[in-house]
Amino acid sequence: MQTIAGESLPGATIFIKGTFIGTATNQVGQFALNASFAAGAVELVVSYLGYETQVIKLSEPDLALDIRMVPSAALLSETVVSASRVEENILRAPVTVDKVSGRQLERISTPEILAGLGTLPGVDVNSASMLFTSISTRGFNTAKSERVIQLVDYMDTALPSLNLSPGNLVGIPELDMESIEIIHGPASALYGSNALSGVVLFNTKDPFVYEGLSVRLRGGERNLLDGQVRYAKKLNERFAFKLNASAFKAKDWIAKNYEPVSYSINPLGSPLGYDAVNRYGELPNTYSPFQDPGYTVNPELYGQTVYTPGYTEQELIADDEQTRSYRVQGAVSYLVNNDLKLTVEAKRGVGTSTYQNLSRFRMKGFGTNQYRAELKSTNSFIRIYSTEDFSGNSYEMDQLGYAIANSPGGGNLSYAQQYFFTYNQAYTAARDPRRPGGPLSMASAQAAAQAAANSTQLKPTDSQFTTLRNQGINNDKLSQGARLNFNSFLNDVSAQHSFKLGQGSTNLTVGGAYRQFRLGSGGKLFADTDDQRIVNYEYGGYGQLTRTLVDDHLKLSLAGRLDNFMNFSPSFSPRAAVVYSLGKNMQHNFRASYSKAFRSPTQLDQYLHADAASGILLGNVGNGFKGYGQINKDGEYYTLGAPLEGFEVTIEKLRLERVGTFEIGYKGAISSDVYVDASYFSSRYDDFIGGISFIGNVDGTRPTYQQVVDGYLSGFTDPSVSPARFIYTATNNSQEVHTQGATIGLTYYMSKAVNIGGNYSLNVLNKSSLPKGFITYFNTPKHKFNLLANGTVLRNLTYSVNYRWVEGHEQEMPFDIGRVSTYSTTDVYLGYAVPNLSTTFQAGVSNMFNGNNVQIIAGPQIGRVAYLGILLNVK
Repeated sequence: MQTIAGESLPGATIFIKGTFIGTATNQVGQFALNASFAAGAVELVVSYLGYETQVIKLSEPDLALDIRMVPSAALLSETVVSASRVEENILRAPVTVDKVSGRQLERISTPEILAGLGTLPGVDVNSASMLFTSISTRGFNTAKSERVIQLVDYMDTALPSLNLSPGNLVGIPELDMESIEIIHGPASALYGSNALSGVVLFNTKDPFVYEGLSVRLRGGERNLLDGQVRYAKKLNERFAFKLNASAFKAKDWIAKNYEPVSYSINPLGSPLGYDAVNRYGELPNTYSPFQDPGYTVNPELYGQTVYTPGYTEQELIADDEQTRSYRVQGAVSYLVNNDLKLTVEAKRGVGTSTYQNLSRFRMKGFGTNQYRAELKSTNSFIRIYSTEDFSGNSYEMDQLGYAIANSPGGGNLSYAQQYFFTYNQAYTAARDPRRPGGPLSMASAQAAAQAAANSTQLKPTDSQFTTLRNQGINNDKLSQGARLNFNSFLNDVSAQHSFKLGQGSTNLTVGGAYRQFRLGSGGKLFADTDDQRIVNYEYGGYGQLTRTLVDDHLKLSLAGRLDNFMNFSPSFSPRAAVVYSLGKNMQHNFRASYSKAFRSPTQLDQYLHADAASGILLGNVGNGFKGYGQINKDGEYYTLGAPLEGFEVTIEKLRLERVGTFEIGYKGAISSDVYVDASYFSSRYDDFIGGISFIGNVDGTRPTYQQVVDGYLSGFTDPSVSPARFIYTATNNSQEVHTQGATIGLTYYMSKAVNIGGNYSLNVLNKSSLPKGFITYFNTPKHKFNLLANGTVLRNLTYSVNYRWVEGHEQEMPFDIGRVSTYSTTDVYLGYAVPNLSTTFQAGVSNMFNGNNVQIIAGPQIGRVAYLGILLNVK
C-alpha cells in the first residue's frame, strides 16, 4: 500500500466490510488477507490516519492489489467509538472528543503517556511524581482524577478500594495502544457513575489485525530504563492471541517545598517550629496548665503552639527513590463467525511511585489483577470483567513521621513528649532571672529552647531511626504505623445492542451494566472489622436514539441513563445533541448539546473507618452526624469552658454530586489544509462532595457538654474518658457552583514535512456567587496554550515539537491550599525509520529546558528526562 506519491504506508488497516476479519500493513506497506468469495464479491475497507478511507470491491482474489491512498489533511474520515458508544465520524460526534492515534502516541516523549495528553486543548494533567499522573477536563483537577473515568477496552482502570486511577502506571504498555479517545465534559448518559467531567478510553490492538513482534527499548536521564515487548499471532483463520510485557524504572523526583502549609499556626522560621509542606510528622502541642504528661508549664508559653521538627520526604523514603512499573497481559480471541468474536484476557500491573491526596503516599508494589471475557459483534457485546487491587508495601508519609515521633524515646516519654518537655524546661531556664548573664529575651529563649529540644530527636543517620522507620512501614495499625492495607474487588457485567430502525436513518442503542464492589482491608481502612468484605453495588440501563435528516446533513441524538445504588437515590442522566454539517463533503460541523451527569461518593467516602488515635476518619452512608465545629460563624475558635451554642454542626448522609452542562462547538476544515476545532461550555454543579472535621461521637450523636470538656482535656484520644472524638468525614455542600470555558485548536497541514498548529484553553470559575472561603477544588488555570509542529523530512525522519504554557493558579487540595506558579515545558521527539530492518531509531526529551515545573501543591519539580531508544516492528 502506498500514497499517491508512491511512498509505503506502514500500519494501515484493511477489513472485510461488516466483519472482524482484517489485518494491517507492514513496514513497507505490504499485507495479506484471506477472504472467501463463496458468497460473492467482498468489500475491503482501507483506512489510515490522515488519508481518505477507501472501500474497494473485489469479485475475485487479487494477489497484486495496488492501493494508493489519497491524503485527507482535515481528517474527514477519522472515526471514534467513545462519544456515542458506537462508531461514528469524529467530525459529527455530538460532544467534544479528541483522538490520539497509535502513530501519534509514538511521538509522546513524557515518561508517562497521560502526561503527554496535556498537549490537547481543554485537557489538564497533574503529575505527583514521574509515573503518577491525573487527567481532567472542564476544571476541578485533583491528584486522583475522581471526576474522569479511565477505561481500557471499556474496563475501568481505577483501584476499587480507592476509586483512584493511577495514570497508566499499572495499565497497558504503549506498544499495545491502538488509540486513545478523550470525551470532554459530562458523559453519565452513556457511562454512568463518575463520568462527571469526561472519559479517557484506551483502545488496544486486535491480534487478528496487528500481528507480529514489536519491541521498544529506551534508556536515558535519571537512570531511566524502559523495555516493552508485544507478540501477536493468528494461529489460523479463527484463533489469534497476543502477549504484552513491559518493565520501567527510573529515579523519581522528590518533593522539597519547605514553606509553611496554609494551616500552620506559626510562620516560616519560627523558633516555635512550623508545619512545612514537605515535612511529615510535625506534631503540634499547645501549652496549657493541663499539660499531659503533667509538668509545670511556663505561663509565658500558655496558648503557644510548638511543633516537633518532623522529617523530609527524602529522609522518610531513604534510598527508595526508584519508580517502577511492571505490566504483563495476555489475550486469546476466537472468531465464532465472521461477525462474532470471543475474547478472553488476563493482565497484571505492579507499580511503585508517589501519590498525593490527604497526605503523600509512597505507593510501593501496589497494583491490580484484571480478567475479562467478551463476546462481541459489530452491533452488540456482552462483557464480564473483574478487577482486584492490592496495596503491596505502600505507606503514608505523615503517619510514618507520626509513628516515629510517638515512639518511646527514653524513660516513659515518646520522642514528641521529650521534645515538648525539653522545650518548656529549656525555655524556663533561659528566662530565669538567676541565669548567669541575666534572662534571655522571649525570642532568644524560644530559639534556645528549640535548639535544646531538637537535640532530643532522632536524626535520619541514627540506627534507631532506621529501625523505627522500618517498623512503621511494616505496621498497618494506623495509630502506630503507616502501612496501607487494602485488597478489594470490582466485578462488572455489561451488555449493549444497536438496531437500525426503518430505512436506516434512525439508530437505537440500548445497554445496561451491573457492578459490585467487595471491599477488604482487615479493618485497617474500611469498616470491615469483622473480617467480612463490605459489599456495595450499583446498576443502570441506558438508551440512545440517533436520527439523520436533510440528506444526512442534520443529526439528532437523544440519550438517557437511569442508575440505581445501594446507598443513594436513583439518578437519571439525559443528553440531547444536534449536529449540522455543511459543505459538499460535510467538512463544516456545528454541534450543540445539553447533558447532566453525576458522581457517586467513593468507596472511602462511604465506608472509611480509620482510627489514627489523634482523630478518626469515617464514611458517611449511615444516618449522618451531629457535633460541634471548632470555629463558629463569626470565625471565633472554641475555648475550653465556653458555651457550645453557635458551634453546632449537622452533617447529612451523603448524596450524589451533580452537574448540568450546555455546550456548543465547531469541528471541520475551513480549507483543504486547515483544520479547526472550537468549543464553548457552561456548567452548573450541585452537591459538591468535600470533607469536614468536627467533634462528635462515633455513633453519630451529638456529644454532651461534659463529654466535650472531658474529651478536650484528654485530647479527644481516649474513648474510656469520653466518647467524643475528632472526626473527619465526607459531606455535600449545598452551594451551587458555576463554571464556563472555551477551547480552540488550529492545525495547518502545510506539507508532509511541516504541520504546524496550536490550541488555547480558557476555564473560568464564577466566584461572584460563592461565599468567602468556600473551597471548590477547581484547581485549573484560567489560560493555557500549546504550540506544536511535526512532520516527516528526508523521507524517513519524523519529528514532533510541542511547547506548553500553563498560567499560575490557586489550588485547593486535601493536602493543602496554595498557588502553583506559571510554568512551561518543551517536549521534542525524533524518529528515524529503516523500513527494510523494520526498525525506528528514537530520541526524545520532555521538559527540555528543565524549567520549574511544579504542577500540584506539595508536588515535586518535574524536571527534564531525555532518552534514546529503538523500536522494532516485525510483521
